[in-house]
Amino acid sequence: MVKRGISLFFLLIFGFAIIYGQEIITADGYLRIVSDNYAGIRDYEANIVIRSGGTDMIGVASNLQPSFMRIDFTRPAEQVIVFNGETLTVYLPEFRAVLSQSISRSRMSSATGAGLASAQGLSLLRNNYVCSFVTGPSPEVLDAGSAEMVVKLRLTRRYTSEGFREIILSINPETRLIRRIEGRTIADAVVRFDFTNIRVNLGIPEQRFIYDAPASANMYNNFMFRDLD
Repeated sequence: MVKRGISLFFLLIFGFAIIYGQEIITADGYLRIVSDNYAGIRDYEANIVIRSGGTDMIGVASNLQPSFMRIDFTRPAEQVIVFNGETLTVYLPEFRAVLSQSISRSRMSSATGAGLASAQGLSLLRNNYVCSFVTGPSPEVLDAGSAEMVVKLRLTRRYTSEGFREIILSINPETRLIRRIEGRTIADAVVRFDFTNIRVNLGIPEQRFIYDAPASANMYNNFMFRDLD
């Protein structure tokens, strides 16, 4: 009887040691791990699909630390979005128009949705949004009927100045890279960014983020807002 009691005692102690020895990953902790992962990536290139309403825009996204982003679209053909850390430039070939907007750091997250998939973008998210798991830390399917597994985080804005009231991040549990960003705007519209075929540390030069607009295009400055920050 005494031996059995001693054995039970050591089993309980051993069990508690295992439980408390394991690190419990919170949603904010998981987002920090993903952010640290992106901090170690100098640059990346990925196929991107942007869905807004019933419209899909398809292209190739290029990102370079700390805050360079460029998307060259095949749908709409020849459309370009470039952010060089200070200025957002959009070329609309259908209208032969170049839209240019100066972006402060405080407004970058709301102005460049695809730029959230970067170290600087994730840092802004951690500061400006409250993070929780959609269902839990275990991987779940990306879509119903899909075999692709992701970890889903729900981000709820802390401040009304943020362009997205809620963001869902779907993260590849093996690479810790963002597979999908779904943002719900103030107007309750959903914008989705899908990243596939992600290639990292390719040696992308800064010159890629210099955009020379066609000479025949009309230039429109500060098309989104007047940045007074």
